[in-house]
Amino acid sequence: MSNTVTQTEPSRSLFTTKTLISLALPLIVEQLLSITVGMFDTMMVSNIGQTAVSGISLVDSVNVLLNNILNALGIGGSVIIAQLLGRKDMDNAEEASRQVMLLAGLASGAVAVIAILLNRQILGLLYPKIEAEVMRNGITYFYVTALSYPVWGVYNACAGVFRAMGNTKVSMTVSFGMNILNVALNALFIYGLHMGVLGAGLATLIARTAASVWLVIRLRSPQNPLSVRSYTLRLQGKYVKEILSIGLPTSFENLIFQLGKIMIATQVALLATSAIAANAVANSVSGIQTIPGAGIRIASLTVVGQCIGASRKDEAELNLRRLMRMAYVSHLILNIGVVLASGLIVSWYSLGEEAAAVARRLLLMNAAAACTVWPPSFILPHAFRGARDIKVPFIISVVSMWLCRVFGSILLGNILGFGIYGIWAAVILDWLFRAVFYTVRFLRGTWAKQQAVMGK
Repeated sequence: MSNTVTQTEPSRSLFTTKTLISLALPLIVEQLLSITVGMFDTMMVSNIGQTAVSGISLVDSVNVLLNNILNALGIGGSVIIAQLLGRKDMDNAEEASRQVMLLAGLASGAVAVIAILLNRQILGLLYPKIEAEVMRNGITYFYVTALSYPVWGVYNACAGVFRAMGNTKVSMTVSFGMNILNVALNALFIYGLHMGVLGAGLATLIARTAASVWLVIRLRSPQNPLSVRSYTLRLQGKYVKEILSIGLPTSFENLIFQLGKIMIATQVALLATSAIAANAVANSVSGIQTIPGAGIRIASLTVVGQCIGASRKDEAELNLRRLMRMAYVSHLILNIGVVLASGLIVSWYSLGEEAAAVARRLLLMNAAAACTVWPPSFILPHAFRGARDIKVPFIISVVSMWLCRVFGSILLGNILGFGIYGIWAAVILDWLFRAVFYTVRFLRGTWAKQQAVMGK
C-alpha cells in the first residue's frame, strides 16, 4: 500500500511494516529538521543583543504554552478524520476537515485578539520584575507573533488532515520550507534591514502565513485521497463535539505539562550556576535523543485511528507493537551514538570542567531512559487517542506529572539534596510511572474498546 489511504480489500492489512516506516520516516525527518533549523534560527536571533534576546525568549515561553494548547484541536481533528477514512466515510471526513480548519482558525484567532489587546498586561503579570528594555522588546515581539496565531492554527489543522490520510511527506516538505524561509527572512530583516526584534517577529509571521497558504492549496488537490475544495463559516455541532471531546482534554493536559515544566525550572534555578548551565546544555541535546520516537508517536495516531475506524482492533494492536519495536530499535542505535560522542557534544558548549562533567552524566541518564521507559510513556497514550481512549490516560498523565515530576523534583532535588541529578531522576520517574500504567492498559486491551466516531 502507498503512503495514503486506498480502497483495500477486507482481507488485506491496512498497514505493513514497509508502509509504517514510510509513514513514520518523514515525521522523524520533520522533527530533526525542526530542531536543527531552529538552532540556526536561535543563533541568528542571539546577535540582536542581550535585552532583545531576553524579550524574545520570555515571549516564546508564552507562545509555546498557547500553541501547545491550540494544537490539540488539530490532534482532535486528526483522530476523527483518521477513523472516518478508516471506515471509508469520505463525505463525513471531508466535512470534518472543513470543521477542524474553521474551529482551529476561530479559536486561535480569539486567542490572538486577547494577546494583542492585553499584550502589556499579560507580560506584566507573568514577568513583573524584568528590565524596562527587555519588556519593550517583549511587547513588540508579542504583538507581531500573536498575529500569526490564526494562520498557525489553520496550518496545524491542515497538517493534521494530511497526517490522518497517511501522507506525512507533505507536512515534512512544508515544515522544512517554512523553517528555511524563516531563517532567510531573519537574515534579511535582522542583518540586512537592521529591524531587530520587529524583524524576528515579522520573519515568523510571514513564514507561518506562507506555510499555511501552501498547505491549504495542497489540500485542494484532487489527487489527494481526501480533497477539501470548499470552505464553510458555519460550525456544525456534531463535528465540533467530536473534535472537542479529544481536543479539550489534550489541551488541558498540554497546559498541565507546561506548568509542570515551569515549576521544575524554578527548582533548577535554586541550584548552583554550574548545575544550571549543565541542565541547559543537557536539555538542548535531550530532544535529539528521542527524535525517532517523537515522529513515531505522531504516526501512531494515524495508524490506530484508521484501524479502529475500519473496525480492525487486532490490527491496531499489531501495528502499535510494530511501531513500539521501531522506536526501541531506533532509540537504542541513536543513543549509543550519543553516549559515545557525549564528550564531544558537550565540548561544543562553553562550559567549565564541573558543568561539562554534570552535563555528560545527565545525557547518560536520559539515554538510558530514552531506550527503556520513554517509548511507552509517550507513544502509547498518543496512540490511545486514535482509539478515542482519552479519560484514563489523561488521569494517569496528570497524576504522574504532579506526583512524580513536580513533587519528586522538590523532594529529590532540594529536600534530599541530590540537586540536578535528583530533578532529572524525578522526570525519569514520571516516565516510568506512566510507562507502567500505559503498558498495563495496552496489554489488557481496554484502550481499544471505546466508541468509534459519529456514534458507530
